[in-house]
Amino acid sequence: MEKRVLGKTGMNVSVLGFGGAEIGFEGASQGIVDKMLVEALEQGLNAIDTAECYVNSEELIGETLGKRRKEFFLFTKCGHSGSDFKPAWSKAEIANSIERSLKNLKTDYVDLLQLHSCSADILHKGEVVEALEAAKKAGKTRFIGYSGDSTDALAAIELGVFDTLQTSISIFDQECLDLTLPKAIEKNMGVIAKRPIGNAVWRHKSKPDNSYVLDYWERMKALKYEFMDGDATMAGEIALRFTYSQPGVHTMIVGTKTPGRWRANADLLAKGPLSSVEIDNIRALWHKVSKADWVGQV
Repeated sequence: MEKRVLGKTGMNVSVLGFGGAEIGFEGASQGIVDKMLVEALEQGLNAIDTAECYVNSEELIGETLGKRRKEFFLFTKCGHSGSDFKPAWSKAEIANSIERSLKNLKTDYVDLLQLHSCSADILHKGEVVEALEAAKKAGKTRFIGYSGDSTDALAAIELGVFDTLQTSISIFDQECLDLTLPKAIEKNMGVIAKRPIGNAVWRHKSKPDNSYVLDYWERMKALKYEFMDGDATMAGEIALRFTYSQPGVHTMIVGTKTPGRWRANADLLAKGPLSSVEIDNIRALWHKVSKADWVGQV
């Protein structure tokens, strides 16, 4: 598995990471997580991203890999109270969130602690940044980052305090390629692409009632990419390789609860980046069809 240095952090991360949202939200069993993560770790995975608000994702990962902590880079996020999405941005709330995450993950430190979709207004008040810097000084995280999109992500980059940016980059989510990614590159930030396959919305033959995928499904219908015509494997390959091809992207976080899926995606990446013609065609269609409200998806 190819590895790239995650910007100023110096961490040499697998270009295909693992995202922990699905195992929490979709109720994966401990046995499935054990099989899936151990298998992927042995095949080259070394970057795992999760968050306290992903139900029991941290606990599942901690139970599986707590004793193998030095074999991979561990990222988590803070800014919510427990497993719900209620914002929690005070110093005390963030400090408590960090302690819960460390306990869940069975570790005394994470490699990267990220603010989870914090607004620009809250960022500029400074308290959240102070909380992360305090955690770093105390050795509870090696690096600090921001996870979010659009103008809030731009504000985070411009603060100049974060080591990494995690943001949505996919064939259905290209705002960042013009708005934030070039600025993150200028600052030598590590870039983590979330939702790199746009939630694989081509799997839904009819309009989904799940708000988590509905926006991307509607974008897919409007964009009408030719490679989306009936071949799900081809759609997944082009989508993943498009994100992989973007300058500045160091690792892509793909979630799954299916053993073997991480390796299957890794095999798609072995084909390398898309050609410049393929990339230009996808970008041109986006600029032609996209609407003003097609902003990065949190």
